[in-house]
Amino acid sequence: MLTQDLRRAGFPRVAASGVAYLDYAGAALYTDAQIEAHAARLTNGLFGNPHSGHAASRSSSGVLDAARRRVLAFFDAGDDYDVVFTANASAAIRLVAESYPFASGTSLVLTADNHNSVNGIREYARRGGAGIVTLPLGDDLRLRDSRAPLPHAAAVGLFAFPAQSNFSGVQHPLSLVHEAQQRGWHVLLDAAAFAPAHRLSLRACPADFVALSFYKMFGYPTGVGALLARRDALAVLARPWFAGGTVEFVSVARQRHRLRAGHEGFEDGTANFLDIAALDAGFDLLDRAGMEAIATQTAALTRALLDRLFALRHADGRALVRVYGPPATAARGATVAFNVIDRRGGLVPYAIVERRADEAGVHVRGGCFCNPGAAEAALGLDGERMARIGAGAVRASLGLATTAHDVARLADVLASFA
Repeated sequence: MLTQDLRRAGFPRVAASGVAYLDYAGAALYTDAQIEAHAARLTNGLFGNPHSGHAASRSSSGVLDAARRRVLAFFDAGDDYDVVFTANASAAIRLVAESYPFASGTSLVLTADNHNSVNGIREYARRGGAGIVTLPLGDDLRLRDSRAPLPHAAAVGLFAFPAQSNFSGVQHPLSLVHEAQQRGWHVLLDAAAFAPAHRLSLRACPADFVALSFYKMFGYPTGVGALLARRDALAVLARPWFAGGTVEFVSVARQRHRLRAGHEGFEDGTANFLDIAALDAGFDLLDRAGMEAIATQTAALTRALLDRLFALRHADGRALVRVYGPPATAARGATVAFNVIDRRGGLVPYAIVERRADEAGVHVRGGCFCNPGAAEAALGLDGERMARIGAGAVRASLGLATTAHDVARLADVLASFA
């Protein structure tokens, strides 16, 4: 299998550790080859601040230009897109949030299962006097009705949703992008959880803004993300401040400034050019593995995990695990949220499950995963009550190096609660 070959060649330290790593939604694992390629590039090159004009500066500018082209090619984006490098997906989302022209008569529409980095946009919308609408989730944590709050109307604005929920793994239809744009909306697509295992074509799905983090895609480097933006949508944004590198000129005497066009007006200070130089090796890894192969394999492993979870029973036949989200793998990613149920029908605290798994060398995550809307819908509790009683779920998320043995080890840990 794909992952067996990769585990041996690319992740020998994972096998040596004896760990079953099931927290890909938190961070992907990097390969030895990525580190070696990046080290070789830094050792053999001379890179300076790209805002200067000497040869070392031009080398860094070349790295940034080549990285932008590689990102656009990977996401099948045309010349109508630009790439703004950021610290992570959250920083990319904030660029849109703080710069979008929210005002009275405009609206912000959010799906209920957005990450908090997207939920935070509502603070800028509220400050600008815009209306805020939340699209509710059904019992399977899919949208109940995604179209009704997106009418042909004057009160359009920004519609933001995740291509894949980082809580439930639900994949919302990317056709929502076209439908919203046809009604006059700008669309922000959070691709952070979707991009690591699925091909995203911006020709087929031309979202106005796309946010992502590269460490979630291929583990290394951390501290680098991107906002992929249509050039016409980027021109709509009005930045509330300026910084070094973002301006054509600044006058202190006249208190005036002019921002640079395109990505240069949004990359504050000096871009992280040395870490951005590591992106090539990460994209090489995904290209070698093949995005279609990754999607196929993670889907098969997700199906195996769901089957094992549904099969776990107490001695009296009652279910041992409650899974949140769709029971099938259609339109769902390799992220599964669940709780262990005790003999009396109550939830075993997620921290206890997480701790027992860790003691067994199985790495999962517990909590609400910065996705309170999905957690509220899954658990039937509001945020204040969840915080008061410490409620949350356990999340297993699979990725490039996950094996069937990793899935079986998690099932064995959970079976110990029967």
